Amino acid sequence: MSDKIEVLIPEEDVDAKIKEIGDKISEDYAGKQVHLICVLKGGVFFMCELAKRIAIPVSMDFMAVSSYGSEKQSSGVVKIIKDLDESLEGKEVIVVEDIIDSGRTLSYLLEILNKRGPKSLSLCTLLDKPDRREKDVRVDYVGFEIPDKFVVGYGLDYDQKYRNLPFIGVIE
Repeated sequence: MSDKIEVLIPEEDVDAKIKEIGDKISEDYAGKQVHLICVLKGGVFFMCELAKRIAIPVSMDFMAVSSYGSEKQSSGVVKIIKDLDESLEGKEVIVVEDIIDSGRTLSYLLEILNKRGPKSLSLCTLLDKPDRREKDVRVDYVGFEIPDKFVVGYGLDYDQKYRNLPFIGVIE
């Protein structure tokens, strides 16, 4: 049976916002190179589109973390499943996420990455759910603030489905 999905943010709006964020990063880091870190799996769609819209040199790396284990609720214990391939020493680093809700996993991850000696460490997310925040996390670049709804598309999934939707939708 197929799920009914209501469009929350249309593809055109997502594209325009990613361009806006790319322009802002290019301006903020003018004359420098940024190192983007994608938090897999959901962040890959956003990061790839964002990287194409940044007008300064970009390098990328990928990291996979889990705070769920075999449970449906976050355990609060973060496990690094795939670590970075490169050192962060002296780099202008931007962590790229698809969505930030409680902030627990990201708070822990930023603490770990900051200990690896980056010149700077910023956070960029396509979607932000501030109503669900449990840990204070400073987000430097935000695409959209959204209500506390379960969203899919643009990398976000429901049971590994719907990541490839070109818009942000809500399963009805």
